[in-house]
Amino acid sequence: MDLDVLVIGGVGIDTIVRVPSLPLPPGETIHVDPVESYVGHTGHGVALGCQRLGLDTALVDVIGDDAEGERIRRTYADLGLPLAYGVHPTGTRRSVNLVSPDGNRLSLYDGRHPTGMQVHPDLWRPGIRLTRHVHLSIMDFARQALPDLAAADCTMSTDLHDWDGKDEFHRDFARAADLVFVSTSELREDAVEWIFANGRAQAVITMAGAEGSHLHVAGETPVHIPAVELADRPVVDTNGAGDAYVAAFLTTWLDGRSYREAAVAGSIAGAWACGSPGTHTDLITAEQLMTLQLAGVSDVAPRPATAVRPSTEEPREPEPAEPSPPDSEDHRPGHGQHNRGRADSGKRRSRRRRG
Repeated sequence: MDLDVLVIGGVGIDTIVRVPSLPLPPGETIHVDPVESYVGHTGHGVALGCQRLGLDTALVDVIGDDAEGERIRRTYADLGLPLAYGVHPTGTRRSVNLVSPDGNRLSLYDGRHPTGMQVHPDLWRPGIRLTRHVHLSIMDFARQALPDLAAADCTMSTDLHDWDGKDEFHRDFARAADLVFVSTSELREDAVEWIFANGRAQAVITMAGAEGSHLHVAGETPVHIPAVELADRPVVDTNGAGDAYVAAFLTTWLDGRSYREAAVAGSIAGAWACGSPGTHTDLITAEQLMTLQLAGVSDVAPRPATAVRPSTEEPREPEPAEPSPPDSEDHRPGHGQHNRGRADSGKRRSRRRRG
């Protein structure tokens, strides 16, 4: 089976708590709506988003031999989304996301796995040989796939999330990717220039939530892509909006269309994701995306972008971490090759696509 997109890392369990406001009001007890949990996290959102948009997609990751890991395996089987996994005794990643009435959130992330966790490369190597594109989540173990990706006949993307432009943890990912996505929330003014100067990126997309996104293409003037508002779909929850943006961008770009068209598609998909409660509960389909594009919901002319807003915080030095010794656990792929159903993804493009 050939793949359009292989996602490495980034599946876990999200617990969503709807709170009256952020920051939380004072007091020892706050009454909230029923607490819900979902299979989520960034890699899952990109994989599921690409599948919903018609791409042949798979995910590889390390999870736990626990109830959360079993829920992930069962969900992927039900979705017909191929999953290969290793197992680690620390368990499955999870997070608690506090969501305010306006849809904004605060995520309390429990990454679980130790720094320096060693994973057998057979987890990702078969998928890399089959795919046109790899999306690499910023899991610490995922950087072990970078040498294989450098030699592979596929393109690569990554989402640096709230990188400040300085933290060393993210830099390996920033250097290696052809497409770099990153939030503007903490980003230093010179971060995009650093990515172009030190890596292989052909495009950097900085995402600013309700303020839209900024498309930086190597050698070109940056362009601001306005956020999209969907009249029939008000914002209720921003969990997973960035992942939906990335999925629609990749799907459009891999179809041979321009970076700008891809960014506009991402804006529509991100707005759509904000209209449903929970994490990745209703990601946009190819038909829904096309309908909104034909309806002209994004017909706002992109304009030249101003410089990325610098962070108001002082840059922080990365904390030193002692590498853990290689784990003895078996991190070869698990028996997770579920229901390899194909979606019609249309004509395939050359793998080393550069523009």
